[in-house]
Amino acid sequence: MDFKQIQELIKIINKSNIGEISVEDKDFKITIRQKEEHITQVVSPPSSQPSFNPPPQATGPAHEKAKPQVEPKADNLLTIKSPMIGTFYRRASPDKPLFVEVGDEVTPGKVVCIIEAMKLFNEIESEVSGKIVKILAEDASPVEYDQPLFLVEPN
Repeated sequence: MDFKQIQELIKIINKSNIGEISVEDKDFKITIRQKEEHITQVVSPPSSQPSFNPPPQATGPAHEKAKPQVEPKADNLLTIKSPMIGTFYRRASPDKPLFVEVGDEVTPGKVVCIIEAMKLFNEIESEVSGKIVKILAEDASPVEYDQPLFLVEPN
């Protein structure tokens, strides 16, 4: 199974009500699980080969927008969390301006960062209106699923 076939399988699972699917071949085994609006892909080698356990990677076509999870905090701040595992970037490329800085106003649909997962760059959009009061992740650093990225003071 090549990478394009895996991507197509992920698209099909994402559009269906299937919660999990496993495919085994003589050379590999792949399990795709659907959790909320995220797809998790875990690839493991057959048991006869040396074992390695890569972290699950959330994937999707680059043109699809990943939806961040926003959750109110006790002190009235909202948290924008990472919707996937990947590398957090504050700008589209090194020569481009930052998407947001502390003090910037955000509205629903405004891109606040990019998370790269398996060479796909996923734009993360704000789902709330407010002012960025703290950036919790370092640029070009790895982030985990559900990791807080930004604190937002709602309008």
